[in-house]
Amino acid sequence: MAIARKPMTEYLIEKGYLKPEHLEEALKVQKQSNAKDLGRVLVDLGFVGEREMMEARAQEKGLGFVDLDRHTIDSSAINVVPERIARAHNVIPVRKDGMTLYLAMANDANIEAQDQVRLVSGCRVVPVLAVPGAIEDAIRKYYGGGEDAGNGASQMAQTTVAPTSMRGDISQAIAEARASSDTVIEVEDEAAAQQVAEQAPIIRLANALIQQAIVDRASDIHIEPQQKGVRVRYRIDGVLHETMTVPKNLQAPLISRYKIMADMNIAERRLPQDGRIEIRHAGKDYDLRVSSIPTPWGEKIVMRILDKTSILIGLDKLGFTPENQAEVEELVSQPNGMFLSTGPTGAGKTTTQYSILNKLNSVEKNIITIEDPIEYQLPGIAQVQVNRKAGLTFANALRHFLRQDPDIIMVGEMRDLETAEVAIEASLTGHLVLSTLHTNDAPSAVVRMSDMGVEPYLISATVIGVLAQRLGRRIDPNHMETYEVPAKDLRRFGFKVENPDEMITLHRGVPHEDNRFTGYKGRIGIYELMKMNAEIAELIVRRAPLADIKEAAKANGMKELREDGLIKILAGVTTPEEVMRVVFTAGF
Repeated sequence: MAIARKPMTEYLIEKGYLKPEHLEEALKVQKQSNAKDLGRVLVDLGFVGEREMMEARAQEKGLGFVDLDRHTIDSSAINVVPERIARAHNVIPVRKDGMTLYLAMANDANIEAQDQVRLVSGCRVVPVLAVPGAIEDAIRKYYGGGEDAGNGASQMAQTTVAPTSMRGDISQAIAEARASSDTVIEVEDEAAAQQVAEQAPIIRLANALIQQAIVDRASDIHIEPQQKGVRVRYRIDGVLHETMTVPKNLQAPLISRYKIMADMNIAERRLPQDGRIEIRHAGKDYDLRVSSIPTPWGEKIVMRILDKTSILIGLDKLGFTPENQAEVEELVSQPNGMFLSTGPTGAGKTTTQYSILNKLNSVEKNIITIEDPIEYQLPGIAQVQVNRKAGLTFANALRHFLRQDPDIIMVGEMRDLETAEVAIEASLTGHLVLSTLHTNDAPSAVVRMSDMGVEPYLISATVIGVLAQRLGRRIDPNHMETYEVPAKDLRRFGFKVENPDEMITLHRGVPHEDNRFTGYKGRIGIYELMKMNAEIAELIVRRAPLADIKEAAKANGMKELREDGLIKILAGVTTPEEVMRVVFTAGF
């Protein structure tokens, strides 16, 4: 696999950091002085700043670059590397993600430093480049005068006041909270935990963790009690990242604070609970769906972050190919029938359904939804929340919907035969019904409905289309590179190889602090659209094998998930590895 990276000077000129005439002058000086390092010459002559030079070196080597003047380091990273090693090698850990530690260095060839850090931390070390002087400043800032990692983290929390990142606010809040509670609060000490939970430092810490998650574009926040601390993880672009560790003595008041915010029973710690928090950040409204479960080390809190405006992005922003989008819009413009979205949890089914509703929403149409829960509130649409305690189920609500003169009905999820039968009745009586199912691909949806007990002739008479989907991470468009692979490597995605020696140029992300050193930023939908036709309907009625239905769907123009993934791979939107991660399953 040949990596095509730009030479350092080419990158500097392309970025506008260096003028061509200055490069010519620097080359003359280098030749006259017999200097080995052209980069050093450019910096010494003042043609390029040291920061820009290190960024260019990182790009040339395929490494990440971190601007320590802007990047605020988490305590979870500082905790695992002693100050003496950081000072001895002029290195500093900048982020810890599970058992991977990103280490800022001025010279990635310093293998001794990487080996020592790997031994003391027990982590896989990934070098990233940074300006030498900025590393020295960061060591002074985050370690202070402490001798070991523990003191370093404590000093960091005390000295980091109002930096540019929200993480500075978190560190300050941790320091204030520890100062306000100089004794360890046991998990069982409910009164003490509640008292501290209502103090300003804990309130600031709880708020700062939520605000930082929003800034980081996280979809979920995990507050996880451990034996010696509380691990905080954010799910960003579908992948969990460890963000920091909160001291153990703040566990009880922090969890109590979130339970108070979510209107949950803080005295109940033995049973799972659900709650909801509404917040406003940077002029936008967010809903947090809060869930708590008991674990051996205390209650674990998970908060799902819902941006109330995200469903207004439109179908054209979800990653459909022009052909798929046109076909989806044509299907949902039908006056009656059933259109299903399928896929695993977290595949973006709800976002797709809401985007369809938002497009269909007009004063001429009466749209009603039954959901559990209502994730986003759409103006002009009647949305009903399932309430099983009161006897309001999906099926029950649907029966009443038919008396409300609806044009379009959305059922959050078809979970049982009763709901499916009422939804089918609605589509047969002249309504467009939107709903979701949990299946791996589009053709499997009709088999799933049959397994639920729905008669095949009803499925063929009502289902007009099934959209299977996944969410894959996007390549960071601001930090990407090209590389070549043999065309035969793409056969598994449906690529037709004509020349066995053919090479294909693809794109991948370059690790950078802007993308949390993953090379990815944001997510893109990968889709499989099955449209109903007479042949497929006949196969369903005959209870034909799934393979036959799939072949008929492909003959009718359906592109499989892997084929849609291939389109996005060749377009430089995502990578083969990411498509394999989200699309391919055992036995595929």
